[in-house]
Amino acid sequence: MMNEETLLNWFMYHAPVEGQMEKYAAIRAAGLEFARIIVDNTPTSADQAMAVRKVREAVMTANAAIACGGK
Repeated sequence: MMNEETLLNWFMYHAPVEGQMEKYAAIRAAGLEFARIIVDNTPTSADQAMAVRKVREAVMTANAAIACGGK
């Protein structure tokens, strides 16, 4: 349910706490590897660009899940 607490959590700055930087790095590294595999195995096209964009979006959303604590 979307409530004020959820909105405040989503739109505030969350400074990294102990252990989070390693998680962010692991997700970014996996996303980069997947994006490279997409680029290396698909023709240059709007679909290729969209696939890479969606990997980037997934990385950003996963990092938000860490920062926001899954709330």
